[in-house]
Parts: sequence; C-alpha cells; structure tokens
Amino acid sequence: MTARSVAGTGEDPGAAAARLTGRRVTGRRPRSGLLTEVTLDGGQTVMVKRGDDPDAVRAEAAGLRWLADAGTVRVPAVHGHDRHWLVTDQVPAGRPNARTAARFGRDLAALHAVGAPAFGAPPPDGPTDAYIGLAPMRNVTGTDWPRWYADHRVLPYLRRAVDDGTVRHGEAEVIERACERLPELAGPAEPPARLHGDLWNGNVLWGADGQAWLIDPAAHGGHRETDLAMLHLFGCPHLELVLAGYQEVAPLAGGWADRVGLHQLFPLLVHTVLFGRGYAEQALTVAREALGK
Repeated sequence: MTARSVAGTGEDPGAAAARLTGRRVTGRRPRSGLLTEVTLDGGQTVMVKRGDDPDAVRAEAAGLRWLADAGTVRVPAVHGHDRHWLVTDQVPAGRPNARTAARFGRDLAALHAVGAPAFGAPPPDGPTDAYIGLAPMRNVTGTDWPRWYADHRVLPYLRRAVDDGTVRHGEAEVIERACERLPELAGPAEPPARLHGDLWNGNVLWGADGQAWLIDPAAHGGHRETDLAMLHLFGCPHLELVLAGYQEVAPLAGGWADRVGLHQLFPLLVHTVLFGRGYAEQALTVAREALGK
C-alpha cells in the first residue's frame, strides 16, 4: 500500500528532490505513478514519492523515523518531506534467503519490544488522522487492546463497508459479535508494541546488503500479533523462518496461531473498503471461525 496519489503539485519529482535535499539532480527514472528514482550529485540515488494529502505524507515520514529510532529493523532514511513530497533512501534490491528471513524475524521482535505509549499512539510528530494505504486510519489511543481494536481498527471499516453496500447488515452482525467476544478470544494481555502497521509482503524489501528493509509504514502502537498476522495474510518468503527468528527473541503467547484470523480482521476490512466483496467474504469467514471456537 502507498500514500495517496496527487493530480499535480506544479513541481516535478526532480525539482522536489533538489529543493528538499539541497543537492543537484543528475538523473531520474519513473518507477510508478507515485514513485520516481532520482540520482543526486555524487551518485546517491533516492526515491521521491508524491501524495495529495499532507497528513499521509507527514504520517509516512514520521512512521519511518519512529521505526528507525528503535534501532532494530532497517528502514530507508528520510531526507526531506513537505505537504506533497517525501524523499527517502533507495534500497538496492536483493533476494530473500533463509539467513535474512531469520534475522528479519529477530529484528521485528526487537522493534515490537521497544513499545509505544498506548494502543493507537501515533509516532511523534505524526498526525492523528493518518492512513493505511489509501484508507484513512485514525490514531486514537486506548489502554485496553480488545476494546481499542474493535472500536478503532475493525468497526470503522465495517461501518463504511455496510454504507457502501459491500457488506450486508446481517453479515455485519457476525463481525460485531466477534468483536464483542474479543476480551475472551484475544489471549493474555500484552503491552503496546511499536508496529509497522501495514506489514504485507510488498512493504518488505529484501536488500542487496542481505537485510530486510521495511517501507510504507502505517506505524502506531498496537498488538504485536497484528503485524505477524498481516505477514501471514498476504504471504512472505521464508515465513516459517521469520517466525522462528521472532520466537527466539520474544516468544509469542500460547494459542497465537489461533488468533491470527482475529488480527487479520483489520486489514481484511480495510481491503473490503478499498477493493470490494472478495475481502468481505474472507473477513466473514474469519469472524465465523472465531465464533465457532
């Protein structure tokens, strides 16, 4: 997922990179509608992303810095940003391998252990009204994870899906009942973890330096199993080794595998809002399975 696109800012990516870094641009190569690879004088290559919502750009920049401050996982350095542009390091591409996957798992466990002030806490200097990909995401804080997760991560997207006609009222009741049972299904209480927040496979880059790098965060304080559930949902190379490395550093509470679906309700409903009925079916399946336990 990525920050929202912008129809036009009156400035091209090269000019934005030069202004925000204070360096001369010597080359550029479009990578997508949002991303441009820009070469600066001296040969350094940076990625320039444009967005139409200042809060989205600010949230991503703040999230990258918050993750970097933990000193655990690798994230691209932020070289500058404003209301419409974000300039970060480029990550030279490598290939996933067993050693990198195990290290990624250990580093992710260490990131989560650094913690956050509360569930829903945004990064310092990050906005309350942030984004997860193209979808708005409010970082409202709470101290009780089951209630906070239901009220601020599941139900807002369920309501929008109902309003859009993607989920029927009778179906919504199934997910609402699963939310009501979260206190008994959520497992042992855990402190707020420092989450990447949008940890699908596309946001994990396997670098040429033999390390995994994380990009495009929707960073906030949350339950550590939510990041891991998203890796399960959309697949991740060598996932079993990532999990083994994670467990070496911070063993998960018993029954965690049975809770993966509950933690997937959030991204599944975000995708329901963004992409439609197929993800609604998956969310309903997860909720029904949870209620059947």
